[in-house]
Amino acid sequence: MSEEQQNAAVALLRQAAAPAQELGRIFARQGHELALVGGLVRDVFLGRPYREHDLDLATDATPEQVLELARAWADKVWEVGIEFGTVGLRKGPWVFEITTYRSESYVADSRKPDVQYGTSLLADLARRDFTVNAMAAWLPSLEFVDPFGGLRDLRDRVLRTPGRPEDSFTDDPLRMLRAARFVAQLGFSVAPGLPEAMRALAPRLAVVSAERIKDELVKIMLAAEPSGPRRGISLLVDTGVADVVLPEVPKLRLEMDEHLRHKDVYQHSLTVLEQAIGLEDRYGLHGDLVVRLAALLHDIGKPKTRALLPDGRVAFHHHEVVGEKMARARLKALRFPSGVVADVSTLIGLHLRFHGYGEGGWTDAAVRRYVRDAGPLLTRLQVLTRADCTTRNKAKAARLARAQDDLEARIAVLSEQEELAKIRPDLDGNEIMRILGVPPGRVVGRAYRYLLELRMEHGPLGAERATHELLRWAAAEGAAAEGGPAEGGSAEGEAAEGPAGDEGPEPEGPPAD
Repeated sequence: MSEEQQNAAVALLRQAAAPAQELGRIFARQGHELALVGGLVRDVFLGRPYREHDLDLATDATPEQVLELARAWADKVWEVGIEFGTVGLRKGPWVFEITTYRSESYVADSRKPDVQYGTSLLADLARRDFTVNAMAAWLPSLEFVDPFGGLRDLRDRVLRTPGRPEDSFTDDPLRMLRAARFVAQLGFSVAPGLPEAMRALAPRLAVVSAERIKDELVKIMLAAEPSGPRRGISLLVDTGVADVVLPEVPKLRLEMDEHLRHKDVYQHSLTVLEQAIGLEDRYGLHGDLVVRLAALLHDIGKPKTRALLPDGRVAFHHHEVVGEKMARARLKALRFPSGVVADVSTLIGLHLRFHGYGEGGWTDAAVRRYVRDAGPLLTRLQVLTRADCTTRNKAKAARLARAQDDLEARIAVLSEQEELAKIRPDLDGNEIMRILGVPPGRVVGRAYRYLLELRMEHGPLGAERATHELLRWAAAEGAAAEGGPAEGGSAEGEAAEGPAGDEGPEPEGPPAD
């Protein structure tokens, strides 16, 4: 690197490195090296936002020496990562992680890396995952260190390992997922040799914990650009890595869609994912992991439900039910939080409910049930439903969009009139027990559900009519206490309509394109 280029690098790094300069001088006075490393260096040169209060540093000092050097300077010190050579510090608003030069590798069948300390920054950078992350700046001089051409690869927007990719991925198999993450986040391509190494070494991911795999998948799925997650998932599928960590997705490539118009259900799922991300801001759901996972996984039940129809087409009856169970199992295995597991699987189970709405419409009762079943996931379900239209037939796409607009408008009107999100029966549990003269138990729950169905079917009934319907139901079911209702009139009289009205569309509506 020329002197002019070195000066330019120093100028770019000066502000980012400023909080660590004093610490660099402390280390230097005691004869130790300290360097700014990690993603911050990369992001400074990319012009990307970086976490300015979090700095990663590398040193030749052992963790014990780091503690001795930094304890008096730092406001707080913690040793949580000291087993792996990392000491944490806080100074004012800044947090520093100082890691002793090291090498680490996974031995066969082990989920914990074997860590060896080193004495050379060059050797430490050589064990980094990619050249764009193997750049550093000495402290306090800010001299830029780039032994493997990371700056060149940043310019060319390419991911390359400092050494042989086979060695890198053998040492830490998680780097294969990190490659997909950087493809998703940065829009980089991968250098020749990387896909082949990923394909050959994908089985090595079996030694990596589910939690670490999940963390990388989350970062892929939350890439900022709408096309980012699609790029990352595509790399995982193309290299066989997804066969190990998310096998339900590559299996979608084996299925042609119902209308024989898409290359495969896999490409349809990627398009739904990208379209869902594009809709997030419209619905106030920016960076929504639940929506994105549901979009990617919404059709994973199709391979297991594929059936050939007499006319030569294929059908996937109840694939949403099967897919819901499969998604729940996979996300649990990957250690996703229980709330994410529940929400994603529920959305998959509901994603076909909208289809058929435009063919004759729904009663108000059906709309109420749709809202009730979606519950707090209603907005996400609306995003998924809109995104699940990938037809190239413009007239059909416009018709589906109008139907979705109409349904959302009706939900808004009914919500304003009836507070749909808070729908309850006209009588609560205490009132049911008082009217029927029964103690808490199954009868109260059955009566509550009956009144809720009436409420969904007919709208607000009012206390008087609800009481009448409750007594009529109790008489028919033999559910009142012996001797008759505790209060209220006879169970006889004009019978109201039961809840057997329009239930909305069948679970398997016309298949999405």
